[in-house]
Amino acid sequence: MTTAQTAASAASASAAATGASAPAQASAAPASASAPAVPAPASASAPAVPAPASASAPAVPAPASAPAAVERPLVRFQSKPLSININGKSVGPMQVPEGLMMIEFLHEYAGLTGSRLGCGQGICHACVVIVDKPDGTSEEMRTCITGAHFFHGRTIRTIEGHAKRNEAGEVVELSPIQQKFLEHFSFQCGYCTPGFVNAATVLIERLKREPVAKADVERTITEALDAHLCRCTGYVRYYEAVKDVVLTTPGLVKDAA
Repeated sequence: MTTAQTAASAASASAAATGASAPAQASAAPASASAPAVPAPASASAPAVPAPASASAPAVPAPASAPAAVERPLVRFQSKPLSININGKSVGPMQVPEGLMMIEFLHEYAGLTGSRLGCGQGICHACVVIVDKPDGTSEEMRTCITGAHFFHGRTIRTIEGHAKRNEAGEVVELSPIQQKFLEHFSFQCGYCTPGFVNAATVLIERLKREPVAKADVERTITEALDAHLCRCTGYVRYYEAVKDVVLTTPGLVKDAA
């Protein structure tokens, strides 16, 4: 063995004992150990995104100061006393707003809810009551378009005042018109019935003073009830019931047998 080979073998044994790499191994270290650092992402050096244009827009001027609140007095309806006779009983005097309609007075002050508020414009006649005049005659009056104070000092009848009642207020006998309306099945929902009862009652009372010829009975009934609207029965049974009363009540027809 030559001197050079002996030196190489000694170096290899020394490296194995100490764990050091051989010169060849040291030269085989990864290139990354000496490679330059990876450059930062381009975005890191990109210019900052400009702020929204609105940020640099001129400030919106502050709103003008609100005017001072104006104190206004509450609007109140003027009230005045109202007295009326309803179904034979005196009602009032009581303070009632001047603009109150009679239908509202009946419902809210008198506690009589039988009169119906239908159209509110005086067209359907479901709301009519009977006004008894000092001369003994009577007439219909629409309560949805007539103020309560129009009836001050007057005598009226509502649907609640037709039937006879005992001292306890229980109905013991219907009026002839009411009875015939039941017998002829004149109504279905019944909403318009109070108006028809009042109109037919006014007609019967007029015929007691002024009888008509038998040939004119149907025309007279049609004229008396023509303004009243019904959306259920088609009117026929109402008219038949009233005709039944007229023909069976003595003194209403001139030439009745």
